[in-house]
Amino acid sequence: MSEGRLVLILGGARGGKSDFAEELAAELGRDVLFVATAEARDEEMRARIAAHQAARPPCWRTLEAPLQVGRALATVPTPNVALLDCLTLLVSNLLGSLTGDDPYADGSYERVRGALDREVVDLVNWQRQSGAHLLIVTNEVGMGLVPSYPLGRAYRDLLGWANRRLARLSDQVYLVVAGLPVDLKRLARRAAAEELGDG
Repeated sequence: MSEGRLVLILGGARGGKSDFAEELAAELGRDVLFVATAEARDEEMRARIAAHQAARPPCWRTLEAPLQVGRALATVPTPNVALLDCLTLLVSNLLGSLTGDDPYADGSYERVRGALDREVVDLVNWQRQSGAHLLIVTNEVGMGLVPSYPLGRAYRDLLGWANRRLARLSDQVYLVVAGLPVDLKRLARRAAAEELGDG
């Protein structure tokens, strides 16, 4: 049985979720593997990646895995802590590699969902089998406007589905708002206990 924890960390853009994840990773162990799903496709993205790399502790290792992350993790020495940043870009990478402008019309939505399901299963299996802590950073995209174009709606739907599935399987789930982490599973347990107490 796994000794490590599966931790899902959600939040909005620039809300502090990556900072919180990095702080938690450092608390959990010295041997940290940063798993990057971003691809440097333009100058702005190259600059962002370089800034993030410079801010991380120099002792942390990095694994670049834009797709098939669980399989990539299985090819390197098992760390004490793996920090995947982020699921949001993994879903985007899957959409970009497997679909066109309208995943609902061309039938590719189910193909992408199947590939995303395999990604989630592989990640969870790696964490359970390795015994490492696995922290997964992702965006909460369901609180904004409904995207006006099919690809945006498919992206929102797929990421929302993956977030829900991982939240069910995770040992801890945090929502980070304005830099403040809220332990959602603890709140859910407390609410359930209070409801039982009222009954």
